Amino acid sequence: MSIFEREVEPGAWGWQQTGVALDPETYWLYALENPHPDLPIAALRIEPCGADTFAIAGITLGVLDAHPFRHERLQSFRIQVPEAEATTTPDLKADIDLGIIVRRRRTPPFEPGAWLEAEVQGWGEARETPHPKTAHVLDITASRAATLEVGGHAVPMETVFQPGGKAASADGAVRVEVLGYEKTWLHVTVEDAATGEPTPVRVHFRAPDGRYLPPYGHRNEVNLMWFEDYGADAILGSTEYAYVPGAFAIELPVGEVYVEIAKGFEYKPLRQRLEIAPAQRELTLRVERPINLRRQGWVTADTHVHFLSPTTAHLEAAAEGLNLLNLLASQWGDLFTNVGDITGAMSPVSQDDTLVWVGTENRQHILGHMSLLGGKGAPVFPMTTGGPDESGIGDAVMTSMADWADRCRAREGLVILPHFPNPQCENVADLVLGKIDGVELRDFFTDSMDTFGVTEWYRYLNLGYRMAAVGGTDKMMAGLPVGCVRTYAHLQPGNPFTFETWAEAVRAGRTFTTTGPLLLLTVDGEEPGATLTLPAGGGAVSATARVQSMVPFHEVEIVANGEVVARQVAEAGTKELELTAEVPLNRTGWVAARCLSRHTLWHAWPIHPAAHTSPVYVDVAGSPRPFNAKDAKYMLAILRGGLLWLDTLATPYSAEAHAAIKGVFERAVATLEGRLAAEA
Repeated sequence: MSIFEREVEPGAWGWQQTGVALDPETYWLYALENPHPDLPIAALRIEPCGADTFAIAGITLGVLDAHPFRHERLQSFRIQVPEAEATTTPDLKADIDLGIIVRRRRTPPFEPGAWLEAEVQGWGEARETPHPKTAHVLDITASRAATLEVGGHAVPMETVFQPGGKAASADGAVRVEVLGYEKTWLHVTVEDAATGEPTPVRVHFRAPDGRYLPPYGHRNEVNLMWFEDYGADAILGSTEYAYVPGAFAIELPVGEVYVEIAKGFEYKPLRQRLEIAPAQRELTLRVERPINLRRQGWVTADTHVHFLSPTTAHLEAAAEGLNLLNLLASQWGDLFTNVGDITGAMSPVSQDDTLVWVGTENRQHILGHMSLLGGKGAPVFPMTTGGPDESGIGDAVMTSMADWADRCRAREGLVILPHFPNPQCENVADLVLGKIDGVELRDFFTDSMDTFGVTEWYRYLNLGYRMAAVGGTDKMMAGLPVGCVRTYAHLQPGNPFTFETWAEAVRAGRTFTTTGPLLLLTVDGEEPGATLTLPAGGGAVSATARVQSMVPFHEVEIVANGEVVARQVAEAGTKELELTAEVPLNRTGWVAARCLSRHTLWHAWPIHPAAHTSPVYVDVAGSPRPFNAKDAKYMLAILRGGLLWLDTLATPYSAEAHAAIKGVFERAVATLEGRLAAEA
């Protein structure tokens, strides 16, 4: 059986997502009360009263003090077991006879004081390593006459479906108590503290025992994996969140409740203890924005989002403080996503300084991936080619990435290499031939900035190829919030914010990519993307990096031609820092800045808060374009590997298409070989 096959009954896939068990056969249950309970039952006689057909599946006799089929409303219960029987939640051996255990709650340890004062807020908490527990939380609906059995211990439920309800097994080994019995519906408004207006946010409510309390319309348990729960929910590490507009409804337990609100990189995350009153119906919360780069002409975007509907994408973008969300349609074998949302123009859901544009991610598993953003008119098809796991089984290699790029640019679009540099066979050719506007730098997975993506980018910069650093999430699951890796681009003074002005800023290189810190660089007063000129022999330039962040960071570096030339460390962590250095340059090259935090953000793949600017370029009179022979030979090896694959394993669409694709590689090889010969 292939990994894509699943044993699912026909028509059952949709119903399985509801979490409600449905049987194809329907039975009616009826509890017939003995009208004379003081008399023994001698017989049960059933007589027809009309012409019809029915069947009796079974009859049972019970002596109960409560109706066996009338369930109490769903409640959460803490189950305490002996230390000798401690187990992880999924392995808790529990069953109930006249009811349903709806869910077994995953409730990580929760210390309110430490949680309220944590250094990193708004980005989830570490996943708990499973270990034996003595306390578990079950959500149960059942008759008051039900009996809960836990590990062989029977607990009568008659007294627990009430405020303060508690019960224990006969031997006292297992104890059960109701949690948050009394509840109230609230209309919640989240306001921007500066404007007093409602604002969309990402929100998490939590009971004192650690249970997630979702707003109405959101899941109790958010699924993490690919193409699951791609609505307005998120789970970061062990923490579930809901994306909500500025006003929403929620049912909360009366008493102590905790709330966390996050809204991107410029708003201060809010963590607060609440006291919910029995008759309370309204709740107003406020979020503050200590940093506002938008007023300075910066706009922020996610270049790489999948699966969301445009409307949900707009909500999540606004809740994360994004100005532009690029939603990418694509093909995954026989699955096509968001193709029906492509309009060849700005999505009509765009409003309130939050824009959504549906573009495409065009993909080939060896040649590379390419995000085609903002193309006007007809999309660039096919979106995938060359077989699985991108396009369909047996699909031929129909076209080159270079052709995709040319067609996108002809439609006034922007060409980005996502999750740079992989896969990279044709990436090299397209960068050498000038087909690319920017590369996604997002692999900030370690406590070093010298990641694979960053060092590969440096290779191209050191060969004189200029391309902007951009940030995109590649969001394909609820474990990644939109904009957790994002692009900041600086608009020209006086320019209104449109997709076109944003794209112009990216093409010009006035950008930085970030997972949290807001990093601004000037070199001799010029920002990234600019070109400075020095006289023959070079000289020194003054570089200043300024960082502000809602998450503490620990180091800032200035980089010239791939080497760190200045560094400042804040061992205890800081949220604001400035580094200035005189940078000597005796040859044509580039200067950029980067910063890193030792903290971890708990996304689907944990990452560090980090940022990297695009370069300021420096031309030294009489100095040629940068060139590194070792890097050029490295690029040539990749190109020749691509040519070998095309001639051996690739399935050609036609002789003409095959020759055209090879031609892209051959032109890039000739360019690099010519530069090597000139430098020899």
